[in-house]
Amino acid sequence: MSRRATAAALTLPVGERDHAQGPADAPVTLVEYGDYECPHCGRAYPIVKQLRQRLGRRLRFVFRNFPLRESHPHAQHAAEAAEAAGAQGKFWEMHDRLFERQFALDDDYLIEYAGDLGLDAARFRRELDAGTHAPRVREDFRSGVTSGVNGTPTFFINGVRYDESWDLEPLVAALDQAAATR
Repeated sequence: MSRRATAAALTLPVGERDHAQGPADAPVTLVEYGDYECPHCGRAYPIVKQLRQRLGRRLRFVFRNFPLRESHPHAQHAAEAAEAAGAQGKFWEMHDRLFERQFALDDDYLIEYAGDLGLDAARFRRELDAGTHAPRVREDFRSGVTSGVNGTPTFFINGVRYDESWDLEPLVAALDQAAATR
């Protein structure tokens, strides 16, 4: 049996609900299940940015929330903050800010970031306080669990879990291979 046949598959296909960068018809889709407070995700963040630069329109990148609340006390609210920003059209701006400022993710900082990004900070605070976006974060998390995610970051390439090194060159090679076999 091939490695591809035994690898875990993405159970919730990429669709309209997802936050995606890159064309929907790109030959390769990279899905990351991540946690804004996870140091490994923090190290993967610039690598994914480089991947997006190198592959350009050949890559669609999707980020899904997988907050590991037991080990990262701010991860859940950070994920909800990204979704609250997304509700105002600034998911990716908040996503980047959260990874670039992983050391400052308590609620006061999240609200400060909302203001910095030009969001309606009062609405943002209300939604964060009310847990408005918690169901969306939970949906991402559950889809990760059913797809075999047990840590962060976990990547899927064209729907198949990628368990090799996520250093830049091995990941580029795997993405290139996936694009070639599509």
